[in-house]
Amino acid sequence: MKISEIYAILDSIAPFDLQESWDNSGLIIGSMSDEFDSVTLSLDLDSSLIAQAKPRTLFITHHPLIFKGLKSINSSEYPANLIKEMIKKDISLISMHTNYDKMVLNKFVLSEILGYKNYEQDGEFILKFEVNKSFEEFVVDIKSKLNLATIRVVKGCDFIKTAALCTGSGSELISNLKADCFLSGDFKYHTALQSYENSLSLIDINHFESERYFGESLALNLQKFKVFATITNSINPFEYR
Repeated sequence: MKISEIYAILDSIAPFDLQESWDNSGLIIGSMSDEFDSVTLSLDLDSSLIAQAKPRTLFITHHPLIFKGLKSINSSEYPANLIKEMIKKDISLISMHTNYDKMVLNKFVLSEILGYKNYEQDGEFILKFEVNKSFEEFVVDIKSKLNLATIRVVKGCDFIKTAALCTGSGSELISNLKADCFLSGDFKYHTALQSYENSLSLIDINHFESERYFGESLALNLQKFKVFATITNSINPFEYR
């Protein structure tokens, strides 16, 4: 199968031209005319995944390995160290980032992982849904369903009538949010303090943990086109002790 063929399938699932202007989704390494033998889905790439990969593997990741133009290639440092080995093994890479967030990932996590089937779109990245639970009960529910060993929260109110979700890192979207609680990752201290003072509860569902379902969700979509892939995940650079 040629990369151009699977690229067209991916574009039908989450059109690449929906990505944000700063994003770099699309074909990162390889050529549209290249052929591949197998497909592997992962949130990111790391040295272990590349070392284990067979030649002529096509990786499809959520996060682009290259976000900005590289001015030099130092093969002893990331990401050039991975790029060097990928070229040696004829490994290709396509990334689906903000276009996939908008079209698939947020909806999949909310409906299939957290179990909230009824929601409404609030902007391109935020989904709002009804909760009607105490804050404490809601936190326990989210922690359990996402299988989180620890969880950071800001208790801005005692009862959660409505909540909003953005997987990954969505703290910059808080300013116009109309909900009792916001679920996302990478919340900073000043964002937490501001939310507390404004009676907005926060549940930090972590960046890796909230987006690790990328492979699972994409595999289900690819199966509709008779394309079957291996699901894996890169390492989570954070450890919790």
